Amino acid sequence: MKESVPDLTIAAVEREVGLSKDVLRVWERRYGFPSPSRDTHGERRYPGEQVQRLRVIKRLLDQGLRPGRLLGSSAEELAVLAADMPREAPVTSLEDGGPAEAAGLLDCVRSHDAARLHHMLQQRLTQFGLAAFVQDTIAPLAVEVGNEWARGGLQVFDEHLFTEVATRLLRHAILAVPPGQGPLVLLTTVPEEAHGMGLLMAEAMLSLRGARCINLGTQMPLMDIARAADAYRVEVVALSFSAAFTPRRIPGLLQQLRNELGAHVRLWAAGAAVHRVAAMDGVVVLGSMEDAVAALDACAPATQRGPVQA
Repeated sequence: MKESVPDLTIAAVEREVGLSKDVLRVWERRYGFPSPSRDTHGERRYPGEQVQRLRVIKRLLDQGLRPGRLLGSSAEELAVLAADMPREAPVTSLEDGGPAEAAGLLDCVRSHDAARLHHMLQQRLTQFGLAAFVQDTIAPLAVEVGNEWARGGLQVFDEHLFTEVATRLLRHAILAVPPGQGPLVLLTTVPEEAHGMGLLMAEAMLSLRGARCINLGTQMPLMDIARAADAYRVEVVALSFSAAFTPRRIPGLLQQLRNELGAHVRLWAAGAAVHRVAAMDGVVVLGSMEDAVAALDACAPATQRGPVQA
């Protein structure tokens, strides 16, 4: 029997799909989709099949297709368009053996087996160390979970399960890293970017290289980021943009924040959504974890760099 998925509020759809409330309301008026029901308080409630259709539409919009074409398409037509869409490639294949062989991990997520997922991830962390755990297990698995979610193979709660289990393990492991003497790095995301896994992965890798990281979590207003950078006297502000974030919005946000930061503060942008962002003055766009480590080494004197730890 198919599991019943509860309807989502407009705030939940905004958070999970990455489309703003204003956009959802405009589409409802202009195109007749989505067509949410109303609860006893008159609040919009979006059924699961509409949320899944919105997910596909969001990914197609990010590929450059126009709303007018997509909102008038049936679910079947959208599926055809999505099938032709380039799939985000994992950092390392989950199917090729060795420390990156994690097909069983994805099966744990699909089968809602939280205990087994935690056990298998803990084993990998213990066996391979934190750096390899981030690069060869968490990073590629996060991509696969995101791909499965976008195709409708996983529910929102499945993605949240993976995120919560991985987050607990990463935070515990980061606490065990000896304090470094390297640059002070502020980690956060901009408003409407609710995904924080990239922050934790970056914190892990940078801490292993001796950085002193201040992780403020997600969805910080730009002015507050600038104020925090000044208050903590950081040398670097690092922002994470997940695949769910609209790439065309990133340059404007980066430029706005760059204007608010002191000239001595370096601004980094990383994550799946920045791959299509053109080079900008005063901003370092990081395409990989290796780029982040190289950027850290470039701004830290050799005496401040931590050893390459596991």
